[in-house]
Order: sequence, then structure tokens, then C-alpha cells
Amino acid sequence: MTRRSLRLRLALAGAASIIAALVAAFFVLSTLFERHVERRIASELVLHLNQIIAGIAEQPGSALVLAAPPVDPRFDRPLSGLYWQIESDGKRLRSRSLWDDVLTMPDIAAGVVHMETVPGPGGVMLLLVEREVVTPAQAGAKPMRVAVAIDRSDISRATDEFEGDLLPYLQVLATLLLAASFVQIFVGLRPLTTLTARLSAIRAGKAERLGSDFPDEVLPLTGEVDALLQSRENQLRKARERAADLAHGFKTPLQILSGDVLRLRERGEEAVARDIEAIILRMRRHVDHEMARARQAERSHAARSDLGRVAAQVVSVIARTPAGRDLDWQQEIEPGLVLRMDAEDLAEVLGSLAENAARYARTAVSISGRAEGGAAIIEVSDDGPGIPESEIGFVLKRGGRLDTTSEGAGLGLAIAESFVEEANGTLVLENRNPGLSARITLPRIVA
Repeated sequence: MTRRSLRLRLALAGAASIIAALVAAFFVLSTLFERHVERRIASELVLHLNQIIAGIAEQPGSALVLAAPPVDPRFDRPLSGLYWQIESDGKRLRSRSLWDDVLTMPDIAAGVVHMETVPGPGGVMLLLVEREVVTPAQAGAKPMRVAVAIDRSDISRATDEFEGDLLPYLQVLATLLLAASFVQIFVGLRPLTTLTARLSAIRAGKAERLGSDFPDEVLPLTGEVDALLQSRENQLRKARERAADLAHGFKTPLQILSGDVLRLRERGEEAVARDIEAIILRMRRHVDHEMARARQAERSHAARSDLGRVAAQVVSVIARTPAGRDLDWQQEIEPGLVLRMDAEDLAEVLGSLAENAARYARTAVSISGRAEGGAAIIEVSDDGPGIPESEIGFVLKRGGRLDTTSEGAGLGLAIAESFVEEANGTLVLENRNPGLSARITLPRIVA
């Protein structure tokens, strides 16, 4: 895939989206877990807080006493990370775990349980739960602040462990999501692959339209392409029809002019007759060429022809002509060789080449055909004198003739090459020793 590949762009966008979503999910889940752990610990601290409040007693002399201390042994172990503290009327009672330190207790409203993060012993951060209560009236109705705190490192440690457990699962999930994204891209872009194959088939002549068996999102595009193909075919057909009409329109005047040439010669006006005849010949070249192209435009995209059968028909006709009746006609064509070309067009090509070979051959003309990959190689050869290398390009031009004494407009090879090019093939002339070989390469139909 290249930088301009749609698959690559979608894959990169999908991968970036998946990774960004999973990273965000990682932090969100970690935050939610931390808050969940914090709430659970806070609820435990509230239980400790209620136990402490229930166990407070005031001795004579206004001395605070915790008659029923909480049972958690961490309250008795110095700097254990779990602490309690009571303040009332400037007096303070605290757990042994605080040792020489005291808890920072912010001011709060009476009767409300307040939770806050405060610094603790050794500079660690504590999660503190505090409540202000008032002693009964018989005890003087004195305000009393009670707090329980725990080291937040326990929450951080639990969160870290959760993240460590979560990360491998997110990596597995990322792999599955990326794989699913690639499958989705492959399946989603498959219609484009089908569309490319259909267009190739149309260009190769295997199909005429894209069809309508595409997803709804691609269907408008294929419909427009099919409409464009239909419009181009209509325009091409009309243009060919106009060319054919024009060519037919010229035929009658040319025949009349040919009669005039004969009458001029009878009168002895040879120079004028020769000039008019040259003009008639030039115009007839254009007429014949346009007629051939008009016939060619009517061929179907699904054209096909059997090379052996067409070659046999061509040879049977030319072998009866004065130029071909005394020649040895040899055919070496691979059986079952089917070309992607209309049979009449192929006959036009082989006929032009065979006529040209018969005109210059001394004793024999050979037509051979063989398969080579997805193409067919056809050769029409003679044992004549050949042509100069410098003139090979000239004879393929319209009107290009080396023998100006023979009849003909000089369009046979040019029209043959035109038919071959229309069928996505090539025509090459090569001198042999002896003779000339016309080598044609045409697409074939593989069974």
C-alpha cells in the first residue's frame, strides 16, 4: 500500500482512533476505580468514626476518655497509617499510632460528616473523615470534633495494582479491535475491487456495463458510469453513421466521375482524365477507410472468432484469385485458438495481409497461429522479395503503396492495422530471408 492508498488511510485512522479510545478508557477506568476504593475506605472510616463517638466518655474534671477504643490494631501501632483524634474545649485525645503528631482538622458544620485530604505524619497525605458532635446537656453540651484518617498510599497502591491487571486486557482488546477494523476495511472496500474488475472487463471487451449489483453507496457511481458509457456509445454510433452516410453519398458521384474519365479518354483528353482519376482514387481511399471503420464500430464488446476457421475461409477465397491460384498455401494454426475479435474484422485483416502476400510471393504463403500467454501470435508470411527496411513504416500509412502500377488504393495494410489496434493488438512487418512476415498480436479468450 502506498501513501495514497485508501486502505492505508482507513487503517491508520482506525488504529489511531482505537488507541486513543483505549488510552482514554485506561485513565477513566483507573479514575473510577480510585474513586470507588476511596468511597469504600471512607465508609470504613465512618464506621470507625461512629465507634469512637459511641465510646467517648467525659470523666470528672472534664477529662476526655475513650471508654471503648476501636478494635483495629493499627490504631495502637505507631505511624501505622490509620489514626483517630478527638478535640473538645482545647483538649485533645488521639490514637497511639499518631505518636507525637496531630491531625489537621478543618472547620466544619456541626453534625455533618466531612471528608478531605490532609497532610499527615512524615509528610504523607491522609484521607480524613471528620464529624463535629455536641455532648448531651447534662454533660454541658460541649462541641466535640472527632476525626479518623488513613494513609492515601493504600488507595494509590490498590489503583496501581488495578492498572497493572487492566493493561494486559486492554492490549488484547486493542489487538482484537485492530483485527476487526482491518476486516471491516477489507469487506467495506471489496465493492471497489469489484468495480475495478468490471471496468477492466469493459475495457477488454468482456462486458458492456458495470451492472447494478453494488451496495447502495456505490450504486450512484456505477449508474453514472453506465450512463456515461451508454452516452458515449450513442455518440460514437451516430458519428459512425454520419461517416458511413457521407461515404455512401460519395460513392455515386465517384462512379459518375469515373464514367466521365472514360469519356474524356475516348475524346483524347488523357491529361485531364488522369488528373480527375487521381482525385477519384484519393477520395475513394477515404471512402473505403471510413466504410471499414463504420462497419467496425458496429461490432459487439463480446466479439469472438475462431482463428483456424476464419483463416481457412480467407485462404479458400484468395486461392481462387489470379494472384493466389498458383501458390502453395500453408496453414499451421493451433487448434481451438479463439480471439477476442469479430470474425468479419479478423477476415478483413487476414484478407488484406494474405492478398498482399499473394501479390508478391514466388511460390508459397503461410499462415500460422499459436497461443502465448493471454495473447495469440499470428504470422502471414511469403517468400517474395520483401520490402526495404526504410519503407516498412510507409506501407502502413493510408495510401502508402510501393507498387503504383497495380490496382488498389493502398489502404489494405492501413485498414488491417486499424482493425488490429481497435482490438487492442499490434501489427508488425518484418523482412525474412526470403520474403516478408506480418506478425499480429491479439488478445485471446482462454477457456
